[in-house]
Amino acid sequence: MSESRTTGLGKTFPQSSLKRWLPLIVLVALMALAFAMGWHKYLSFKTIGLNYDALRGYIGQNLLTAIALYILVYVAVVALSLPGAGIMTISGSLLFGWQLGAPATVIGATIGATLIFLVARTSIGEALAAKAGPWLAKLRDGFKDNALSYLLFLRLVPAFPFVIVNLAAAVLGVPLRTYVLGTALGIIPGTMAFSFAGAGLGSVVEAQNTVYKACLAKGPADPEVACPYSIDTGALVTRELLIAFALLGVVALIPVAIKKWNQRHANA
Repeated sequence: MSESRTTGLGKTFPQSSLKRWLPLIVLVALMALAFAMGWHKYLSFKTIGLNYDALRGYIGQNLLTAIALYILVYVAVVALSLPGAGIMTISGSLLFGWQLGAPATVIGATIGATLIFLVARTSIGEALAAKAGPWLAKLRDGFKDNALSYLLFLRLVPAFPFVIVNLAAAVLGVPLRTYVLGTALGIIPGTMAFSFAGAGLGSVVEAQNTVYKACLAKGPADPEVACPYSIDTGALVTRELLIAFALLGVVALIPVAIKKWNQRHANA
């Protein structure tokens, strides 16, 4: 029998249940705290742009520390599902260059996603598996047979939100090693595409800083309205790029299609 803990209300909860749900409670609490404190608002091109020279100077003198801090922040952004991962990716290559920014982004995103996966698998995944019945078990078995291909498809196709894929993989019982490998490989194409683009935005940031500071020097009554800080990154996400990612996702499913074809003809 599992140990129980008595609450102030006189109810008892199994110790195993507390251990299972505690990581999820902590994660949700941290997420709520981050939004309540407005920390996600700092993940903007305005923040990066206005501190561009200072950040570049710090990186030049403390490269390894700066990369470690960038990875830690990226882990927190992904693990807490904060908006701004795309800005982080572009900013990483802007500040470090794509050669360092892209690998650091992949590492940070993979670790952050894995934390969500482990928390969700321990709590939500086990709970659903115990209560859903045979239909979920059958779905989990089918998914696990081709977990890497399915996961690559979900990571590559832009239609599936990153956090939803994390939770789906946990519920469907994807093995940890497969999850880490599929996540890392699946985010490399998108990371490289945005890193290449972000690495060339240095002159754009400097030009915007000049315009913004000149506007502020005029002493407008409402600087937020009169002097907007905007870096257009819409051109980075093109229709052709999205189609390319979708096609890569289809390619990831080719091994699954071949396997099912061979099974069907072997049973014929």
